[in-house]
Amino acid sequence: MAKLRSVVVGATGIAGQQFITALEGHPFIEVAAVAASARSAGKTYAEALKASNGMTAWFVNEPLPARVAALPVLDGAAVKGGDFDLAFSAVESDVARELEPRLAKDVPVLSTASAFRYEDDVPLLLPPVNAAHAPLVVEQRRRRGFRGFIVPIPNCTTTGLAVSLAPLQQAFGVEAVLMTSLQAVSGAGRSPGVVGLDILDNVIPHIAKEEGKVEVETQKLLGTLRGAAVLPHPLRVSCTCTRVAVLDGHTEAVYVSLSKKASPSEVAQAMREWTGDPAARGLPSAPPRWIEVLDDPFRPQPRLDRDTHGGMATSVGRIREDAVLANGVKYVLVSHNTKLGAAKGAVLVAELLRAQGLF
Repeated sequence: MAKLRSVVVGATGIAGQQFITALEGHPFIEVAAVAASARSAGKTYAEALKASNGMTAWFVNEPLPARVAALPVLDGAAVKGGDFDLAFSAVESDVARELEPRLAKDVPVLSTASAFRYEDDVPLLLPPVNAAHAPLVVEQRRRRGFRGFIVPIPNCTTTGLAVSLAPLQQAFGVEAVLMTSLQAVSGAGRSPGVVGLDILDNVIPHIAKEEGKVEVETQKLLGTLRGAAVLPHPLRVSCTCTRVAVLDGHTEAVYVSLSKKASPSEVAQAMREWTGDPAARGLPSAPPRWIEVLDDPFRPQPRLDRDTHGGMATSVGRIREDAVLANGVKYVLVSHNTKLGAAKGAVLVAELLRAQGLF
């Protein structure tokens, strides 16, 4: 069977590179083309990655696939969606605002950008949590006259939080969440990124727009699809997002007020037994378990736990009772911000939508 031909737009950036490695060896999707800015167009992908000092600016751990290295780079502004079966967008949000609707006129667009996350007719998809929201793309097509659609993934900080909350909402109900994140520098990307001398021996106590994204997106992910829009979950979310000197893997300290009281052991059991939305099971990029609960009080740690199940699982530990919040529990999680929280998560969404017959 011929594979679906995809184009990765924004391919020379860190998120684009993550798409290329996430799709290498995929059973039914291949990277047929790569696209970037006009200054890279016409070069081979390997040439476009060359820095002025001669270094190849390939920043992911996996090797650059030789086949992709030889592909000519297209001008992203000139890419025609109709030439491909689907598009993966790894561009900044201001570029995405213009690019993604143009491509979606013809093909499905899976995006890491925030440009369309908050639109009423755009599902924000995290397959184990809210696969039931996927049919909203039908309404999006109707409203916008698209043959394709735009589906973004959530912010990488929201991802691990929403995964950990989903089994609690299912088992006990969730009223409110307080969260403090310790986010990896890779979440800032390479441009403009975080200057090394700023982050070493330091904690950056503010990440622009991050906290608002987490608060709104968590409510949308845990919400309910009602007709032509998602009704957000009424839980109250408050967070503080910080940047720390860790390469990959976001750590979060989470405090939850449950609708009914549950002991730490009951919370752990609910997380261990949670299998996620049935529609997400068995997808090629899905892990055997979405949550791994750790009993060691010194876990999870990003260096030890971010790559659990290929970076597609959320690790949770230190589950305790919280005496301040009503029916309170608290825990620590680690989620891989550049795997499930980025390109690999978007590939998982593409797998879900195809399995549901939406493209």
